[in-house]
Amino acid sequence: MVTRVPFTGAEKESLKAALERHRDAVLWKLEGLGDDDLRRQMTPSGTSLLGLVKHLAAVEYGWFCDTFGREAEPLPFDDDDPDADLRIGPEETTEEVLAFYGRARAAADRAIDELEVEDTGTAWFGEAVTLRWVLIHMVEETARHAGHADIVRELIDGMAGDHRPG
Repeated sequence: MVTRVPFTGAEKESLKAALERHRDAVLWKLEGLGDDDLRRQMTPSGTSLLGLVKHLAAVEYGWFCDTFGREAEPLPFDDDDPDADLRIGPEETTEEVLAFYGRARAAADRAIDELEVEDTGTAWFGEAVTLRWVLIHMVEETARHAGHADIVRELIDGMAGDHRPG
């Protein structure tokens, strides 16, 4: 079942539904592939499906937890390597990366549920941001990477589309 943004929903409910729709699309792009294909770098920059999931987990924790002073796991960011969170190391398993994303989503959902859209936190660059801004940003971020996942998946086996048929 495809998550739909309610036509007449409240602001936070609608933004959360839009985020959930794109989160689900990203995970759908992984279905049916083996570990080698999930790690397979399909672009000159090294983009892989599993790397996109790792990145999305890190930014969900960063934006929804770090920004609002909530607990987060250690994140795979590296000041000396701006793409570290997009790469999968040989020691990282698919199960670990998917579990990391699941925990990040759950932590983000708790923040969304407990905060009001006008509540403010401090972004990693030092500016105040509202939950509304973070939700909009994360819908954009996740949709962008869902599109990347769509292209990478199509290059791997031809599967295309932004959601499950039916």
